[in-house]
Amino acid sequence: QVPLVESGGGLVQVGGSLTLSCAASARTFSTYALAWFRQGPGKERDFVAAINWSGGSTYYGDSVKGRFTISRDNAKNTMYLYMNNLKPEDTAVYYCAGDRARFGPERTWYDYWGQGTQVTVSP
Repeated sequence: QVPLVESGGGLVQVGGSLTLSCAASARTFSTYALAWFRQGPGKERDFVAAINWSGGSTYYGDSVKGRFTISRDNAKNTMYLYMNNLKPEDTAVYYCAGDRARFGPERTWYDYWGQGTQVTVSP
């Protein structure tokens, strides 16, 4: 199992930036593909971005391309989401997720989930 803990959420104004972190304690962290999903009020949990085990491949949802950047530091067992030019529609609880076998945008592929961190973008 891979316990995942998100941090870095908060309140930010439109056009601002925020960085989320997802930390894991597992020694096998570097073997997992990781992803960010988000769930806005009354909405489905949607894909944001994913990164493969080495960090060499990334994948983004259309709504965040060019604004968000996903990265990971396997030496620190941590994944990051750099969010720029934030919009009100980015308001959501952001979750990190991990999987040993697959890498991509499908929520059902991921076996391990964090508890989420709230991001609120004010107009």
